[in-house]
Amino acid sequence: MSKLALSDEVLMEIEKPARYIGNEVNMVKKNLDEVDIRFCMCFPDVYEIGMSHLGIQILYDMFNKMDGVYCERVYSPWPDLDKIMREQQIPLFSLETQSPIKDFDFLGITLQYEMCYTNVLQVIDLSGIPVWAKDRTDDDPFVVGGGPCSYNPEPIAEFFDMFYIGEGETRYEDVFAIYRKMKAEGAGREEILHAFSKIPGIYVPSMYEVSYHEDGTLAGFEPRYDDVPRTITKEIVLDFDKVPYPTKPLVPFIQVTQDRVTLEIMRGCIRGCRFCQAGMIYRPTRQKNVETVKGYAKEMLETTGHEEITLSSLSSSDYECLKELTYFLIDEMEDNNVNISLPSLRIDSFALDVMKKVQDVKKSSLTFAPEAGTQRLRDVINKGRTEEVILKGSMEAFRGGWNKVKFYFMLGLPTETMEDAEGIPALCEKVAEAYYTIPKEERNGKIRITASSSFFVPKPFTPFQWAPMLDPETYIERAHHVKDTFREQLNGKSMKYQYHDTYVSVLEGVLARGDRKLSKVLYDVYMDGGIFDAWTEFFDNDRWMRAFEKNGIVKEFYTTRERDVEELLPWDFIDIGVTKRFLVSEWEKAKKGIVTPNCREQCSGCGAAKFKGGVCYEGKN
Repeated sequence: MSKLALSDEVLMEIEKPARYIGNEVNMVKKNLDEVDIRFCMCFPDVYEIGMSHLGIQILYDMFNKMDGVYCERVYSPWPDLDKIMREQQIPLFSLETQSPIKDFDFLGITLQYEMCYTNVLQVIDLSGIPVWAKDRTDDDPFVVGGGPCSYNPEPIAEFFDMFYIGEGETRYEDVFAIYRKMKAEGAGREEILHAFSKIPGIYVPSMYEVSYHEDGTLAGFEPRYDDVPRTITKEIVLDFDKVPYPTKPLVPFIQVTQDRVTLEIMRGCIRGCRFCQAGMIYRPTRQKNVETVKGYAKEMLETTGHEEITLSSLSSSDYECLKELTYFLIDEMEDNNVNISLPSLRIDSFALDVMKKVQDVKKSSLTFAPEAGTQRLRDVINKGRTEEVILKGSMEAFRGGWNKVKFYFMLGLPTETMEDAEGIPALCEKVAEAYYTIPKEERNGKIRITASSSFFVPKPFTPFQWAPMLDPETYIERAHHVKDTFREQLNGKSMKYQYHDTYVSVLEGVLARGDRKLSKVLYDVYMDGGIFDAWTEFFDNDRWMRAFEKNGIVKEFYTTRERDVEELLPWDFIDIGVTKRFLVSEWEKAKKGIVTPNCREQCSGCGAAKFKGGVCYEGKN
């Protein structure tokens, strides 16, 4: 086995060399002579972001507890090191042993957002692995994709040998067992992939043939062999208290995005917002036992030395033992100078009481995510938050000493009108006016409101997967109008508005709902120098436009076109439990502005009950 290490000269030339040297607190070291499977886990972005990802920490811990398996890590080299590696022909290497990635059995890449796709190609290419899966030989690692973007793997399918669809804790032992057996028998790459394709949750793109109609829509998606499944059902953890959890997580030497202990309290969400992919693909909701979480909190603070602890879930307020857990953490951490972060809370008396105990009121700001400016549009998206609730929560906070509020909205939602867009500044003004109804002596200075809007992107496995996006010009026109309306409404009030980049959102829409024809586009963008497209300073829209034109791809086919509910979609071969029938029903209800109750109020028959767990079987419906 060869080892690599960056020379002192190279380390001196690059920004933050600690990104590449490993040896962090709690890093796992194994004797390679006692290992027969080497798995390199990759987050295709810069180290500081990748080290903050809980999913990789979970799998890293789980794999390294398996006999004979050694899991190491790699992240995307920042452009300064990328340039040097290409010039000096230094292959990409793991952090733990500084081994070339090409020496591993598996390269697992987590796919958290579409704009990291060019970085996926960067990692594969710098590793010395053929970029196209069809060009790989028995000497190359198996490249595995996972994470939320793998729920539509087709735009990047030709770069991957296989995808793991669903939650990673359930099937990797099966993958490793088959690999060990077949490798010992001298099986070739194609044979092993064929065997992998029969494991539940594993999708092997090369085992399927895709055909298209003349209009570019998908005509067929057929297995190449009779024993390859036509449908891939997602993997899901149901006994949430018995799955592995990293009580000794990796602790970096440099500051990263989430530099704290993370306690996962729940998976899934009961709310059913129609734009939210996570709320659908992670159904049914599963909660972790509160005593288990308390034990994790104590142990992880001891093993990491972190000074902050945060709860992880899609909607922390829906965790049934939230009060008990929160007050336990407050009491437990009071004498240890440990800060507590509580994201995803609904603003109510409990939340405000907690925030007073754990935050400095003068420094903190409250966050609301109404998503839409009018009640009509909030009903369309099934947000379930009325203007009355927002104003009441704001007033409770103002009386408690808060004067800074952040609002998050989306522009371009289905059925949105200019009147809905104007509702964004109108709602913010109502909140500001409510603040000034409080007597001056009881107010905490001047109110400060920051509102931001992102460009709505329809995602697979949501009721809006058939919806068109706005064209960029209309989005910009609406954003400018909202900004101008904010200026007109200032009247001495401190209100600020900002909106997200248009062209990045358009590309996210293309890649989110795309098909295999986009693989050549991605390859050409990468070969034209495209990496770190999620970063504003490196994103180049012209590069993407050149690649679309070169490959005869009309991006509007994937964005502004409303899809027929009968159309075969690139991800229709995946079964997430939530049925297409339910998604169609929700799409029709959205157009009529009909609200669907949350799971605990009333079961809507979404289909997730097939997994026989979570709130579907709590006996409350």
